[in-house]
Amino acid sequence: MSARYFTGLVMPAFAALAIAGAVVPAAAQTSTVIIAPSAPPPPRVETIPPPPTASAQVLTWQAGHWAWDGGNWHWEEGHYMQRPAPTAVWEPGHWSQQPTGSYEWVDGHWRS
Repeated sequence: MSARYFTGLVMPAFAALAIAGAVVPAAAQTSTVIIAPSAPPPPRVETIPPPPTASAQVLTWQAGHWAWDGGNWHWEEGHYMQRPAPTAVWEPGHWSQQPTGSYEWVDGHWRS
């Protein structure tokens, strides 16, 4: 009797959890909060290269920025990114000063 109860009631519950588990990670977004103890150095001057081939209409330049690795600042070079839609505009990431005096990185994003 207990064997039938186990397979009859618990196995469908495991199947439901497996299906739910397969859906949740795909829908969940992860983000990392980056906090730096001081302001980043001034931005570097970059020379923007011409876009590769004839794809200037689908690419946009993302300027370089200072990144904090937990102990030091390092420069991340700018690069071209593909637009998700022809009218999409890139809002660059930036460092935002917090009330505590530290700085938090705000990711760049696309807007239509």
